[in-house]
Formats: sequence, structure tokens, C-alpha cells
Amino acid sequence: MNKTIIIAEAGVNHNGDITLAKQLIDVAAEAGVDYVKFQTFKAEKLVSKSAKQAEYQKKNIGNINEASQYTMLKKVELSEEMHEVLLKYANQKKVKFLSTGFDEESIDFLENLGIDLFKIPSGELTNYLYLKHIGSKGKPIILSTGMASLGEIEAALSVLRIGGAKLEDITILHCNTDYPTKYEDVNLNAMLTIQQAFKTNIGYSDHTLGIEVPIAAVALGAKVIEKHFTLDRNLPGPDHKASLEPKELKEMVSGIRNIEKALNGHGRKEPTKSELLNKEVARKSIHIKQPVFSGQVLEASNLEMKRPGDGVSPMDLPKVIGRKVDTDLEAGMKLEWKHLQ
Repeated sequence: MNKTIIIAEAGVNHNGDITLAKQLIDVAAEAGVDYVKFQTFKAEKLVSKSAKQAEYQKKNIGNINEASQYTMLKKVELSEEMHEVLLKYANQKKVKFLSTGFDEESIDFLENLGIDLFKIPSGELTNYLYLKHIGSKGKPIILSTGMASLGEIEAALSVLRIGGAKLEDITILHCNTDYPTKYEDVNLNAMLTIQQAFKTNIGYSDHTLGIEVPIAAVALGAKVIEKHFTLDRNLPGPDHKASLEPKELKEMVSGIRNIEKALNGHGRKEPTKSELLNKEVARKSIHIKQPVFSGQVLEASNLEMKRPGDGVSPMDLPKVIGRKVDTDLEAGMKLEWKHLQ
């Protein structure tokens, strides 16, 4: 079975607390995801101290006086030591550890940690040196494309390939960068447009409030699903409100795995083994509606269609009407070919 890679995006929903981060790993492992993902950055390298928060961040945090991205991000940094602790803990819980690095130094650190792929966030899609650096690492790449046009995606792919990345090792995620994303802004068919344009594996990074859209994305061919999750949507922080709670994450994973099974058929339209058990019960046969007598010519008025379907098929009605019967038949009897002359 072609298994979808499911990435549970813890992001910064640990609020800088190692205990919360471990609890997020617990939830991800329990849900059965493939990866639990965090974020690796130094606030001073990621953002200028004068940069303002996004409108969704101001709204989700609910603190209009704390308008600086730097102040917000500084509170949710993970130290190198915390990364090592979380990697070890994830291994113990049998879920793969992953993190998004936001600069070249963070990418090198994650490489040294031994992560098996690199995830490029939407905001870094136009970061030339960063893309080239990741392209040089020789690992699989997942590229998020929120806020991007096809031309910008093409340019990013070009830089990754300049760095040494192979197109077959890149999965492109369709994404809408708003938290939460309104359903009318999802534009899920754009994922298929990306696939047609670049002939790569595709996926979807979801920021809607529910679980329907990522499940639908898998039905459309997504090979990777990324979804934010939290312990509690009411916790303070920029991303909690657009994240799944533990029960919902588990339901999403279950839904995706069920869709995978449903898509795993051979594609031929034919009865399955389970259907064959029900075929006779569900279909109908020709039955005698009114008594007929030996030598009588059968007319439509003599006949009716009833279950079970183990007799003469109603599709053979044209072959039956006008034929004589060679025995008396009572009302309610199932017609058999041996009854006909």
C-alpha cells in the first residue's frame, strides 16, 4: 500500500516548555503519525527587532500591546540541548523527530542531529542562499508553497537543483498561509496544478480548523500531509487556535489511513469477494405472479421480479415472454429455465 507521510506539526505550540514539547510527542505517537515536527531558529537570525507580528498572530495571541515578532519568537526558541532531548524522547516513543530550520546554521545543526529529510517552510521559498544550501545536502526535501505563484515555485526548484537536489527527491506541498485558513481559500485543486506543472510528488500543508481537507487531499493524490496540532487550542501562542487537539489528530490519521485502503484497489470494476456473498440476496429473479398452467404462453402480467437473485435474471425477460411452460406453476414460485418448453 502506498502510505501517506503524515507530519504532525508541533511547531512552536510547546510555548518554550520542554514538558509541553514532550507531551506533544506523546500525542503524536499515540495518533500514529510518521513525524512530529518542531521549528529550529534563533530569533535574532530569523527576524529584525522592528518586524511587526502578522495580523493572525496578534489576533491569536490576544495581546495587541506585544506587536514585535522578535519578542514573540524569542519566547518559543528551542535550545540545541532541548532538540537533543526531544529527539531522544521521540525515538523512545517510536515516532520520527523532524524540525524545520529557518537558516543555514540551523540546517547544519539538524543535519548533524541525523534528521532524514529537510522541510522548507513557505516563508523561505524565496531565500536563495538557504535554498541552495539545502539543495547541497543530498536529502529528500519537502517544500511548502504558501503565498507562492507557480513562477516562484519554479524559481525555488531551480535554486534547489543548482545546489544539487534532484527533482525526484522533492515533494511540493500546496498550502495557504493563513491561520486558520477559510475553506473558500483552500483551493485544493491547485495541488493538482502543481503536480501537472512540475511532475513531482505533491502534498498538502493544512491550516483549516477541521480534518476534512487533508483527508480529501489524500484522495486527490497527496503523498505528504502536514497539520498543526496542540494539547489545547486555548493555550496562549500564535498557532494554537489553528491546530488540532489530540482527539482530532487521531481522527485525521485514522481517516487518512482508511482512504489509503479505499484507494488501494486494482482499478477494475468487478465484484469483490465480499460482494459475491451478497449478490444473490440483493438481486432479483423472475417469479410467477399469477398461476400459469402447462402449455400456457407466458406474458408480462404473469410475472414479477423478487429477491433472491438465484433464478432467471430479470435481464432475460425478453427471452422468457412468449415461451410456453411445460408444467403448472403456482403464484410466488421462482421461475427456472427447466420450466420452459
